Amino acid sequence: MAENLARVEELSKRLIAALAQRNPPNAVLNGPGQDLFAKAAASYWSEAIENPARLYEHQLSYWSESVRHFMEAQRLMLTATPAPADDKPADKRFSNPLWTTHPYFRYVREQYELNARAVAEAVSEASDLSPVEQKRLAYFSRQIVDMMAPTNFLGTNPDALERAVETEGESLVRGLENLVADLEANNGEMVVRLADESAFRLGENIATTPGKVVFRNQMMELIQYAPATDEVREIPLVIFPPWINKFYILDLKAQNSLIKWITEQGYTLFVVSWVNPDASHAEIGLEDYVEEGYLAAIREAKAICGTKSVNAVGYCIAGTTLALTLALMKARGDTSVNSATFFTALTDFDNQGEFTPFLQDDFVSGIEAEIEAQGILRSFILGRTMSFLRSNDLIYTPAIRSYMMGEAPPAFDLLYWNGDGANLPGRMTRQYLRGLCQRNEFAGEGFELLGHKLRLRDIDLPLMAVTCETDHIAPWKDCFRGMGKTAAKDRTFIVSQSGHIAGIVNPPSKKKYGHYTNGDWSGDAEAWMKAATFHEGSWWPRWEAWLRPRSGKMVPARTPGDSAHPPLEDAPGTYVRAKAAR
Repeated sequence: MAENLARVEELSKRLIAALAQRNPPNAVLNGPGQDLFAKAAASYWSEAIENPARLYEHQLSYWSESVRHFMEAQRLMLTATPAPADDKPADKRFSNPLWTTHPYFRYVREQYELNARAVAEAVSEASDLSPVEQKRLAYFSRQIVDMMAPTNFLGTNPDALERAVETEGESLVRGLENLVADLEANNGEMVVRLADESAFRLGENIATTPGKVVFRNQMMELIQYAPATDEVREIPLVIFPPWINKFYILDLKAQNSLIKWITEQGYTLFVVSWVNPDASHAEIGLEDYVEEGYLAAIREAKAICGTKSVNAVGYCIAGTTLALTLALMKARGDTSVNSATFFTALTDFDNQGEFTPFLQDDFVSGIEAEIEAQGILRSFILGRTMSFLRSNDLIYTPAIRSYMMGEAPPAFDLLYWNGDGANLPGRMTRQYLRGLCQRNEFAGEGFELLGHKLRLRDIDLPLMAVTCETDHIAPWKDCFRGMGKTAAKDRTFIVSQSGHIAGIVNPPSKKKYGHYTNGDWSGDAEAWMKAATFHEGSWWPRWEAWLRPRSGKMVPARTPGDSAHPPLEDAPGTYVRAKAAR
């Protein structure tokens, strides 16, 4: 006990010191303006005045259920009778049997579920709100409800209490150690570690496919991977990964590496590794990504391979920017891209989907104030936003395991990658949020860049889009709509099972997720899916079969670089190792 108390005292000092280092983001980014909640409250009470019977009906139902829960809990405790089983829908937060069998925990759970329903009903009845306001209110009220779940508090979490008793309090001390370590690692910000960072070393047990950095500028390193076959297709492939995260999501380990698999199919592969911006990159814009990223990578890949064109791939935001680049190349008469593939990439932002709560003026203005002060949008802010879209899975459950249960984070490569984020340059962030996301200029009348007005409808080269069925970041229906607005006559569309990452990193050897295909573009997304054909297994071989006839004849395999491009260092390079600002 004395040892534990001494540890707690020392950890408390470290906790205070870590919090003192905090450089908090702009306060506007912590939640919507109070006017949203005030307007919702006014709408609710206006409805209550106009239709008081409805309000009384809801309140009486709430009161009666609350009293019934309390009386049932009292009866079970007094009679020492086990609580009867219930038929509640499965909620993995309440998987411990005590949530059903123990009168106290059962009562707490039932009251929480009742309160959650009451809040949802109140939000749904705020009828004087616009659709956007309604969506925002629903999102933020759900965040409050999720935050107040009894599992998030020690006194009402049976798993944490049982572990504390079993370990004589050791689990709580370890949990405090985990909390302090996370705060220290993130300059006072509470960012829950999702993976054991000490378990992974870039280039040793993650991102290990052999290759060389053959070109570097202020925006990116260009990696050319070593051939895995004696012959390769003449036209090289250049992949542009998103700069929100690191490129090695495509090269986590040999068993699920898309990069390794592509080289084994007989292609000369180049992959861009983006710089991790700091305050010195504040004025870097989309034009810099296009000129010094996309066009530079295409130019150098052509020079190394001695070809007139390349095939290009863009993933997520890099797919959006690849589309901008293709429209620019069309305007310039540049035919250096033979075909383009988009992985979960939005080009039409007419429907903002689950990001609606964050793409309104108050939040975007808050981001602009943040980048004005910092020069960049710090990685943890964007990461936090993404995590709150799935807060129970990505915030509260990991926090419970780490801080209440005292568990070490798992050695999981995907979660390690997820925590290895990147900052965004200030100027680029403004352009993306205002011009593309809010005003949807690219899919509309045109997005001004590099002296041209770029339009989605100007893209006319062969295209393939790979989307994911449960993707909440780039919903497949929105990707379908964007593809339909291009001028390409040669268009292929695939919907993979699973989400934004698992649907893409889906190697054939796993035989895990299937995919849908359909060549009919005459209807909307719903009609496309209704008529689609389902195929077992990964989409990778189908994409390669599409890519093959667009990649030229077979030629002797190329070793990375040439006399004008001597290898600078081994893959995965230097830029990928830079850590994001906190």
